[in-house]
Amino acid sequence: MNSLRLYRDGVEIPQLGLGVWQVPDEEAEQAVTTALECGYRHIDTAKLYRNEAGVGRAVRACGIPREKLFVTTKLWNNDHGRAEQAFEESLGRLGLDYVDLYLIHWPAQRQDQYVQAWRALEKVYRDGRAKAIGVSNFTAETLQRLLDEADVPPCINQIELHPYFQQRELREFHDKNGILTQAWSPLGQGKGLLSEPALAVLADKHGRTPAQIVLRWHIQLGNIVIPKSVTPARIKENIAVFDFTLDREDMAAIGALNAGRRLGPDPDVFP
Repeated sequence: MNSLRLYRDGVEIPQLGLGVWQVPDEEAEQAVTTALECGYRHIDTAKLYRNEAGVGRAVRACGIPREKLFVTTKLWNNDHGRAEQAFEESLGRLGLDYVDLYLIHWPAQRQDQYVQAWRALEKVYRDGRAKAIGVSNFTAETLQRLLDEADVPPCINQIELHPYFQQRELREFHDKNGILTQAWSPLGQGKGLLSEPALAVLADKHGRTPAQIVLRWHIQLGNIVIPKSVTPARIKENIAVFDFTLDREDMAAIGALNAGRRLGPDPDVFP
């Protein structure tokens, strides 16, 4: 498993983790348990997902030292004005003393409280209750405002990113500002991406599945990925992407699939 450094103080995030969006609490507990048994050490949840408790049960019961695990959760939009209290509530549901990464889930621009929320995240970071802090679904514009007003810059932005929607300009902005890129829906939500003929050709070439080809593309771009699955075989398959390499032509073939096709909500108007 590759890891990427979030801060100069040595906090590192495994480059591939398990996402549990839309997974019911009890199923999340089993999926996380399976993932940890398969070698995952990075789990991504959120208040919105309503499965923090199940994730926490699996983390606490797995027998792996806490310091070897990386747990992310997120601040929901209606909690921007009470971010520190919402953070404590998430910790309580998880049953953990700290999280490794806490994110503002969306900028929610119409209510215009994300800078206020960020101040609370800076506090929980300084207190050591969150080892790192970042954002999700921020644009270059909302990120720039945060960078201009923050004392602690966000170390990561978790965004929709897959071969149909490659976000090249935003990734360049991240690189210029020392922000890591994390991809949600890295496999395109099962909406036709994995049936692309170009991916079938690459899968045959490397003896892999189309999903593994896409995840390897992300890894080589430097993205952090959190594919979601509750199927044990798929969970195991998704982590088996660190023992082969795509060449320049392979990467270009996947790059050519970019269609600017967003599958999820637009951060400028949601919610």
